[in-house]
Amino acid sequence: MKVLLLGPNGQLGHDIQAAHAAAPGGIELIPFGRAALDVSAPGTVAETLAGIEFDALVNCTSYHKTDEVEDNGSLAMAVNAHAPQAMAKVCADRGARFIHISTDYVFGGDRGRAAPLAEDAPTAPVNVYGASKAFGETLAGLAGEPAVLRVASLYGVAGASGKGGNFVETMLRFGRERGALKVVADQHMSPTATADIASVILKMLAEGVEPGLWHVAGGGEATWHAFASEIIAQAGVKAEVTPCASSEFPTRALRPGYSVLDTSKLAAAYGPMPDWRESLGRYLRAKGHVGG
Repeated sequence: MKVLLLGPNGQLGHDIQAAHAAAPGGIELIPFGRAALDVSAPGTVAETLAGIEFDALVNCTSYHKTDEVEDNGSLAMAVNAHAPQAMAKVCADRGARFIHISTDYVFGGDRGRAAPLAEDAPTAPVNVYGASKAFGETLAGLAGEPAVLRVASLYGVAGASGKGGNFVETMLRFGRERGALKVVADQHMSPTATADIASVILKMLAEGVEPGLWHVAGGGEATWHAFASEIIAQAGVKAEVTPCASSEFPTRALRPGYSVLDTSKLAAAYGPMPDWRESLGRYLRAKGHVGG
């Protein structure tokens, strides 16, 4: 099976390649980076992919700088909505499987929410990034039969493209430098290691995946404060982690107050995702942070 991987240099793309290298499983993985395909120009997608032989396409590309996206809606719609639409049509026309990565940020508008969100929950984005990803889900679904994987609060060994690392690394750096952290405690989400998502994607490719929505996120839930506290504790960093409200750290884009994903559908088909604390420990050990 020839699998074309778009966004190979990001956190998720990096870990998909690492998981594949460890267990190829009859898959030929073809990294296809930004120089080969400009997803900010959706009109070129079909022509570019026409000359490439593949049986499945995994799209990890995204314009995900949430605050910056607020002032660049046209680019966000091109990359996050119209490019996936073009990819879905190409895959449908040639009978190739299409796995598209979306986000928990398609949710958040339900302010009273306190229970994990299943795949059939109504989308309600609270920022331009979330709106562009939600629109991308719709357009891709109209153009083909994608498997849309909603992921959340990612961290991986490669660091987030364009963001200067990830939340785990940032908390460790600030904790060591300052000895004290203040982190928002009124945003609830599902911390997720990209290595865990990579394993699921390889299973989906090897075993087959039904088109439609899939929630792929770390087991359990946390606030950013709880996540930061666990990072500091597991790494043995001497730092105090204090909770605060989102209003103390205003951002250009609103963030969901609650976007915890229900992964029951995934668990029934491919097995449960590891608890986020377990995955965090594995990540910290891989990066040599434990006891530091």
